[in-house]
Amino acid sequence: MAACSRGLAWPPFDLTTARGAAPCPHRPAPRRRAAIRCCCAGPDHEPRRRLSRAAAAAPERAEEWRVDGNKPSAAAPGRRRASLTAMPPLPFPAPRSRRQFKQQDFYPRCTQRGPAPQSRDTPPKRDTGIASEKEWGINLLDEAVKESGTNEDGSTWYRESGEDLGENGFRCRWARMGGQSHDGSTEWKETWWEKSDWTGYKELGAEKSGKNAEGDSWWEKWKEVLYQDEWSNLARIERSAEKQAKSGAENAGWYEKWWEKYDAKGWTEKGAHKYGRLNEQSWWERWGEHYDGRGFVLKWTDKWAETDLGTKWGDKWEEKFFAGIGSRQGETWHVSPGGERWSRTWGEEHFGNGKVHKYGKSTTSESWDLVVDEETYYEAEPHYGWADVVGDSTQLLSIQPLERPPGVFPNIDFSSAPPPKDDPPGMPPSTPLE
Repeated sequence: MAACSRGLAWPPFDLTTARGAAPCPHRPAPRRRAAIRCCCAGPDHEPRRRLSRAAAAAPERAEEWRVDGNKPSAAAPGRRRASLTAMPPLPFPAPRSRRQFKQQDFYPRCTQRGPAPQSRDTPPKRDTGIASEKEWGINLLDEAVKESGTNEDGSTWYRESGEDLGENGFRCRWARMGGQSHDGSTEWKETWWEKSDWTGYKELGAEKSGKNAEGDSWWEKWKEVLYQDEWSNLARIERSAEKQAKSGAENAGWYEKWWEKYDAKGWTEKGAHKYGRLNEQSWWERWGEHYDGRGFVLKWTDKWAETDLGTKWGDKWEEKFFAGIGSRQGETWHVSPGGERWSRTWGEEHFGNGKVHKYGKSTTSESWDLVVDEETYYEAEPHYGWADVVGDSTQLLSIQPLERPPGVFPNIDFSSAPPPKDDPPGMPPSTPLE
């Protein structure tokens, strides 16, 4: 059973995807908690930056990137996105099923010898992050089931469930279901699983895919994992989501990969990689956050886009802070089809004493270098941390492993190396800070 291997096979990545204007969406703004305040006011003539992730646009305010077509002017040193224009986002309008079923209505159809299962599958939505356990509604049966049939309209369906066992107390309970129309033009599949072993490892996951008569197709995978770190002995929870959608009517689509990692001492890591295309435009976005649980914070964002005609543009920034002292730096850039490049780089040094050194320059002879009186603000702790993820992972924590016989101990491999952090397909390297 493919769903019960340690890692599901990653489907081939299709880069012909989603309807909607070529976006470079911002990620959702986190809720602010107790943090260190810092000053944000500077002289009127000085370029100002809004760099905190808390100031990022919420999903409903996600911006689209379009080329202005005009070279940025030296007369506007305060504009960070001189080569970009914010446009209202257009969602991917892939058609939904004609009949929608409530989640609670679906469970009875998963009983053995019950009615045929109905598709809950709809295309994933962009920039929605990682869903919760409740949103997925995973409901595994205790008995093995293998059924299939044909409906009155000629569409077919199947439903299977079972349990796989392995070494070291490995146990995987799974269920899968699916169906298609009589002519095969529409199709849906969904798989659920939970895994455990004697080391304390627990995993809850789901995967679904579908296509419609218009040729649109989509795929989504969700997973959360609980395990004990082999070296620190700390409990860790990791959550992840991958989503992609492809348009059947045009060369358009998108892909997103989100992840969150937490441990019991406050260490937290979050990030996302995104890619999209709409006919002649393509765009990419990466961002990350790292909290070491002792006060150090690192955040960064890198966005860029290009057209088939050769126009390229982007924006990136990074901030590092510890105990009120840190730095920020960034760059906005634009390359014309003829290869002419414009860029503006900037930086801030926060000394922790109410003084901030600000500096920058551009290829159009802009420059500034001054020290201002300004407080420092940054998020010293994640807006969603260990206590939050534990409270939202009740189904994962309730997974019951096989009973371990007396005198039998789990086999832990301390020689295993962490998996390589490869970029997902379609994520070329961006232009580095200059």
